[in-house]
Amino acid sequence: MSLRAVMHFLFERAGFNRWTPAMAGKRNQGVLCKYLLAAAADIDVKGIPLAERLYVPEPFQESTKADAAQRRREKLAILQPRDGHAPLALVIGEFKACDRAEHACRIWIRHMPDAPLLMPTKSWERLARVHASLLEARDADTERRIRLMIAALIRARRELTYEIDSASLMLASDQWIPLEGGHECPLIDALVGQERRFLKPLRYDAPQGGVFPNALLLDGGATPIPLHIVSAFAGAKERTAKEKAVAKGECWAWRTEQPMPALPSPAA
Repeated sequence: MSLRAVMHFLFERAGFNRWTPAMAGKRNQGVLCKYLLAAAADIDVKGIPLAERLYVPEPFQESTKADAAQRRREKLAILQPRDGHAPLALVIGEFKACDRAEHACRIWIRHMPDAPLLMPTKSWERLARVHASLLEARDADTERRIRLMIAALIRARRELTYEIDSASLMLASDQWIPLEGGHECPLIDALVGQERRFLKPLRYDAPQGGVFPNALLLDGGATPIPLHIVSAFAGAKERTAKEKAVAKGECWAWRTEQPMPALPSPAA
């Protein structure tokens, strides 16, 4: 699995790709930390529980930052070299900023303001090229905030200094619902705002996202209703895949060069 697929797996297992009106106001950094760690609790990677190697920042508070930093150091002590090997750990959090330097970049993660992750400048530039659309989406003119999540495999470069070995990025809504791209924001915002129940399918490592519904409406009847977005900015292959998915059966479809149509009504 790629790091993006790992993020999808953990977010789905933790239930962050599902939404019901009862969840409004109940998702925050503490909830994210708790449920991602719980999702990793019974997963082994090469015989080691993933939860032992997964770090998700706890909510930052000025009054408790020293204790939180000590808990982080204790958790990441697993990175100490052993028998000539440099163990890895996985950090998942919300990307905040990158400070560029000549030979290395400092990657800042929200709720972790006192411990940047180091990354070679060329590695960051490569990551930024691959995920350029996701980085740009943070500046989109959206109604609600778009989060940019990062999953980073890290090693200890030196004592208490953490270096990124590899990383991947993923968009999420302000409610931590994973997104494929910024084009999904108006639909997700409308579903949340109208207090609908829905599921966001995740594509893991599938090469094309167009074949998947952008959301599945769960309260429109006896069976889920696929909701598809045909983006005017999609590439030719992606748009063709999406058009084929729309043509396969009954669904709701929005072509973004037109106003968004009304969503299917809730079942009585």
